[in-house]
Amino acid sequence: MPRPALGRGLSALIGQSELAETLVREIPIAQIRTNPYQPRRQFSEESLEELAASIREMGVLQPIIVRQESEGDYVLVAGERRLRAARMAGLTTIPALVRSPSEQQMLEMALVENVQREDINPIDAALAYKRLMDEFGMTQEQVAQRVGKSVPAISNTLRLLQLPEYIIKSLQEGVLSEGHGRALLMVKDPTLQRMLWNEITSEGLSVRAAELRARELRPMNPTPRNAPDPAPQPSPKPEELKALEHNLSGYLGTRVQVVQMAGGGGRIVIEFYSEEELGRVLELIAPDGL
Repeated sequence: MPRPALGRGLSALIGQSELAETLVREIPIAQIRTNPYQPRRQFSEESLEELAASIREMGVLQPIIVRQESEGDYVLVAGERRLRAARMAGLTTIPALVRSPSEQQMLEMALVENVQREDINPIDAALAYKRLMDEFGMTQEQVAQRVGKSVPAISNTLRLLQLPEYIIKSLQEGVLSEGHGRALLMVKDPTLQRMLWNEITSEGLSVRAAELRARELRPMNPTPRNAPDPAPQPSPKPEELKALEHNLSGYLGTRVQVVQMAGGGGRIVIEFYSEEELGRVLELIAPDGL
């Protein structure tokens, strides 16, 4: 089943009519500089070789997008894989559409192109989301709208930046998936977290297995002094409460516990990991303010 397009895609960022009316030009590859806002840092050499072989046979079927800085000087906006593969194939020119996007649009276009094609690792995506927010003042909601993802999905990806450097590197290199990263976030103790990382990488644990193992390790996390004793929880938890927890966690983009006490009462516990995430959760619960 084909993967549906995310958001409105590049056509919305550039303008569909503009794309249709713009003539494709053959531009010397030597005159094109890479996009300084390219969010993707990892490119598979094997994948590039395959694309280069295809280009040698069929040529470049889809033009890249560039911004002209001056005569004979262009900056790439979208299509870095095609540009790299064209160089590998020995081409001296490449078909291109010349546009005039702003710096923010350049980042957005490169990000949307990679996210829609699943060609970007979660850390590079998180850094791009953060850059849109820090440099261009976008909210998580605005970022989500631009790339066609839910706000909880954006928040969960951003949380991966809280992980230690060795785990971030594993995510960038494709050793771990984003799901593995979220499982590792569940374990707060650094020693236990590294132990779980070792188990995932050495034993090839699936995301589901990593989540189960993380839940086993959570009770071993250090408990702050003077912390109140945990309230007793019913066991086993009814399936309807498990389903409610799952749905609430998905909607809020963070772990939610629903605890039912004797007599029909209970409580809902919503976890957050930063002041920013607390604000995001509050906006979802009370969009008109409290």
